[in-house]
Amino acid sequence: MEFIPYTLKWLELILRWGHVLFAILWVGNSFLFNYLDNKLNKNISSDDVDGVGYLMHSGYYYKLIRLKKSPPSEYLNNLVIFKWQSYLTFITGILLLIIIYYYNSQILMVDKRILEISSFNAILVSILSLVIFWFIYDFLCKSKIIKNNALFISIIFILLALVSFGLTKIFGPQFAFLSVGLIIGSNMFGNVFTVIIPNQKNIINSSLKNEKFDTSLSLAAKQRSIHNNYSTFLVLFIMLSGHYSFIVYHKYNWLILCLVALISAVARHYFNLRGKNIHRLNILIFSILAFITLAVFLFIFKN
Repeated sequence: MEFIPYTLKWLELILRWGHVLFAILWVGNSFLFNYLDNKLNKNISSDDVDGVGYLMHSGYYYKLIRLKKSPPSEYLNNLVIFKWQSYLTFITGILLLIIIYYYNSQILMVDKRILEISSFNAILVSILSLVIFWFIYDFLCKSKIIKNNALFISIIFILLALVSFGLTKIFGPQFAFLSVGLIIGSNMFGNVFTVIIPNQKNIINSSLKNEKFDTSLSLAAKQRSIHNNYSTFLVLFIMLSGHYSFIVYHKYNWLILCLVALISAVARHYFNLRGKNIHRLNILIFSILAFITLAVFLFIFKN
């Protein structure tokens, strides 16, 4: 085996391992903090404390306090900020995209039965899809539309359907499927890199100056964090799509993906409500039955 192909195989191995590891850490943080926010006791009359909760892990009790104000200054320089899980998931994902798909674009991206397109144009479309969808999503989040949850979710779902369908008319089935995950994952990273972490830094800087921080920064960061939380099930489903080709290569793979997006978001919603001690088992049962119904329909209406 030649040196460069051999080196690339090891590089791919390391990046795949790292990508999965960092994704686990990132998703775990997302689930944990959203769960904790929902579980905290917020029936507290205090100018400083917004919520209190207790945890147990490894035989120890932990007391968790969510503050309205900044902590003592000696703690500000030792804050634990969860960002590198997101950054490294994105970086390893992009590197994998380059060395696997872009490097072998004529084989893994282009399907001449679908569209005659050069490798350069295929890569260009892939990059533009990531950039354009981020700007559209970010614009919607900063517009008045974000105040109307039903409208915002409807627009996002319509965009997801259009993009999913459009990509299947440009790329081969596997890369088209994967591209949707790339777009969503890039948006999740964008939320962390351009909103969540900068807002946190602004809050910390205000605290270091003994200034009252802008609570709208906290709300905006939390909003993007919730968006990421609801996206996790779908992104993980797409990450593993190489293991279920019967869906990826289905005639209506884009539609299946959109239905899985709806079902996974509903399932995620159940767990988020459960964290608030709102038990709506019917939501979980609906998502399970919907998933089973989808499987039955795929069996009946085969390619």
